[in-house]
Amino acid sequence: MAWLGLTAISATAVAQTLSPQQEFLFEETNQARAEQRLPPLQWDNALAQAAQAHAEWLAQKGQLSHQYPGEADLTARAAQAGAHFQTIAENIALGPDAKVIQNQWMKSPPHRANILDPDLNAVGFAVVERGGSLYAVADFERSTPNLTADQVEEAVARLLSAHKLQAAGLASNLRQDARQTCEMSHGTAGGSSPMFVMRWQSSDLSQLPSALEERLASHQYQSAAVGACSSANAEQGFTTYRVAVLLY
Repeated sequence: MAWLGLTAISATAVAQTLSPQQEFLFEETNQARAEQRLPPLQWDNALAQAAQAHAEWLAQKGQLSHQYPGEADLTARAAQAGAHFQTIAENIALGPDAKVIQNQWMKSPPHRANILDPDLNAVGFAVVERGGSLYAVADFERSTPNLTADQVEEAVARLLSAHKLQAAGLASNLRQDARQTCEMSHGTAGGSSPMFVMRWQSSDLSQLPSALEERLASHQYQSAAVGACSSANAEQGFTTYRVAVLLY
């Protein structure tokens, strides 16, 4: 019999040598996803490191919990290990072998939901043996690239170009104004006078905010400046991009 637990909060190629138990859980998880026509999860070493730390706690305590007194919570330990994510979730279990653990996860609706969640794209497994039993942890995430300010600005500039709007270049004073404006809660930096200012924070750089899209649809603007700044919650692992767009 396996004992189970899970938690969820609504974020890579294998570079480390996996144990047979880790490899089994990884392969079986992706096989289960393939049977549901879901894309495979990528291995994330940071998640595996976070999972390993928690699995050692499980083995030491001899009982299942997602957080013990004195231990960081799932979000913090994943962030401390270097993970960057939009969403993170966790399965834990105690069982005699990896096959039993995987079967129990798949028979448990909430654990199965994490394994088959189409919004998750990465995972790290850890397994610790203690007293003839295995303590297993699976940390899942919807991973997010840890982009530089330049990369964030370039991504937003490409979206603006679809509206026939040219964003100011890196050396432009307007771009520096936009970066400083991004850090501000209101008003604008520099000496320029934009017709419209939009600030937002998001983990998705595939589309512009709807309010900005509506403004651009008016075709009354000739140019733009894009500035990115540090996310307010970057240290928490949840990766979001903070942006300001100035329209002229």
